Amino acid sequence: MEEYGTQEKSYMKVINYIKKQIRLGELSIGGKLPAERELSEILGISRNSVREAIRTLDNMGVISSQQGAGNFLTGNFENNLVESLSMMFLLNQIDYRQVSELRRALEMEALMLAIDNITDEEIQSLVKIISQLEADTEANNVVLDKKMHYNIALASKNTLIINILQALSEVLDKFIVDLRREILSQEDSRKILMEAHNGMIESLITRDKNLAYESINKHFGIIDEKLKDNDLKMI
Repeated sequence: MEEYGTQEKSYMKVINYIKKQIRLGELSIGGKLPAERELSEILGISRNSVREAIRTLDNMGVISSQQGAGNFLTGNFENNLVESLSMMFLLNQIDYRQVSELRRALEMEALMLAIDNITDEEIQSLVKIISQLEADTEANNVVLDKKMHYNIALASKNTLIINILQALSEVLDKFIVDLRREILSQEDSRKILMEAHNGMIESLITRDKNLAYESINKHFGIIDEKLKDNDLKMI
């Protein structure tokens, strides 16, 4: 059916087929792909090539392969993005400073967009989180801190920003042991961080973009200071 050495072409046939089905409205998130045999016949490639393409797409997060049920379109790219960034980090193509700089820029834009797009319900949810942050235990505060930032990103209504910020957060947590915990456990940095967090939430309530700008820079001033600390240990 196909000659040796055409694996890449066969893989692209599967990719292009999925793209075409999406454009035609025949396939959407959660939709089931045709069976391997059917794809093989439709595209004129071997079933081995179809399987290889499916495995690659599964690893990329484009689809999810469910044993006995079939292959479904998921568009879950976050894990793939985290692994790609992690590998870049390990290969010294990016470092803590670059990750933090990108996070600062994206968190700034996320907060500015959230000011324009956030709902009253989302604001109430963030107010609840910030009140818990001020009163909860250190261990729970680490979880609440991540939740607050994630909810602000969600309020931006920008899928790319949401996914990239989540991936960057995971990369930092993956390579730096207890960075959030260290910041939240030290009284001086905790106080400044809480001021920044309160400012971020207040900027959403009052729709104040100047306050948002000041609060993000205060927040990342603490983050950057800790990233420069030689005592921070990598996993």
